[in-house]
Order: sequence, then structure tokens, then C-alpha cells
Amino acid sequence: MKLALIGYGKMGKEIEKIAVSRGHKIKLIIDINNPQDLTIENLKKCDVAIEFTIPKSAVDNYYTCFEAGIPVVSGTTGWLERKAEVHQKCRETSGTFFYGSNFSVGVNLFFELNRQLAKLMAPHNEYKAEMTEVHHTQKLDAPSGTAISLAEDLVELLPTVKSWADAADTTENQLPIKSEREGEVPGIHTIKYDSDVDFIEITHSAKSRKGFALGAVLAAEYSLEKKGILTMKDMLKI
Repeated sequence: MKLALIGYGKMGKEIEKIAVSRGHKIKLIIDINNPQDLTIENLKKCDVAIEFTIPKSAVDNYYTCFEAGIPVVSGTTGWLERKAEVHQKCRETSGTFFYGSNFSVGVNLFFELNRQLAKLMAPHNEYKAEMTEVHHTQKLDAPSGTAISLAEDLVELLPTVKSWADAADTTENQLPIKSEREGEVPGIHTIKYDSDVDFIEITHSAKSRKGFALGAVLAAEYSLEKKGILTMKDMLKI
């Protein structure tokens, strides 16, 4: 498989190592030094694009991939207010779009654990849900995309939670999310249910970026020759 890497920071370099180790070729690399090379002509020489950039450029990158007719796998967060627009563009161009707020297999199993625990906790209003997420100091968005995905499931499943907000600004019926930035932490997400007599807590803690990068390469392999909107749920058959 010939890959385009759109974004070549720490994650892009980790993806490159894993992709090459799995027998794939890196045909195109785009970073801040050569954005002009992200063209339909160059993308047509690739089988799949993996995109990890920044919110302000992500959507335009997706559209260029759609026009080139190649699947795009993206882990960029912070652009989701345009999700409906992106999905519509993907359908109009008969494109392939695989988005994951987190490509780690373990995190996606954690998503399912979060949903199952929320279903168990839903009848027990004496427990109040809260969330903490910790990431490295270079992470631009807060809360993280992973935290938002976890929170949206809680909003859907817990009758006392109507929305989520930063922990410093929550009101009644809002899920508080505390975002911490420290050192080189790859990512820690904790959901806690607290009551007067005890608490229940689940945590996922990443040891490195390797799990995220491997998941992105697996998603690229999965997306090859598929059409439409794809997710980790599809790939993992959850």
C-alpha cells in the first residue's frame, strides 16, 4: 500500500515507522515546509492518506483527498463542528472518510466499557459523573477529542447529564471535564462516579504514541477499497 502522510510531527513519524514495518511505502509526506505539494495529482499516486494536522487545515485536506479519489484516515481533533458538512462532501464525491478521535485499539475498547458502565449507572442518581483528561503540554485542544467522545456517550446514556463543559464552568446537569496539561503524557482519561459513600472509577492510560499510530495504519489498511463514512467501531466490529 502506498501512503500519503499529511502531517509529519511526532505522530506522523511514528506512523511512518509502523507503516514501513508492515510492508507499506510512504509515497508522499506533507508538513509545514511543503503544503504546496498537497495536490490532487500527487495524491492520485497514493492508495490512502493518513492525516494528523491541525483543526484549521484539516477540512481542506479532507476535501483534497476526496477530489483525488483516495480514502483519508484522520485523527485531527477540534474541527467537529463541521462534521455534517464533511460527511456530506464525502458522500457527494463518493469518497472514503475514516475519522477517529483516538485510533488506539485499547481506547476504543475503553469507549465500549464507558458505554456499558454508563448503562449500569443510569438508574442510580446518587452517583455523579465527572471526567479528567491529562495530556502533554503540546496538545492544542482541550478537552481532548477522546474526552469529548467519552462525554457524548455519557450525555446520551445518563439521564441526569444533559451536556458537558469545562470543570470550572459547569452548571447543574452538566458533566464536568477537567483538562490537565503536563510533561510528555501521551494521554490519560478517567471517568469517575462519586457518591456520599463510595466511588467507581475507570481509567485508560496510554504508555506511548505507538498504540495510536498502529491503529491509524490498521485503519488505512481497512479503508482500502471501501467507500463511505468509517469508524473504529466498524473496524473492530463493536
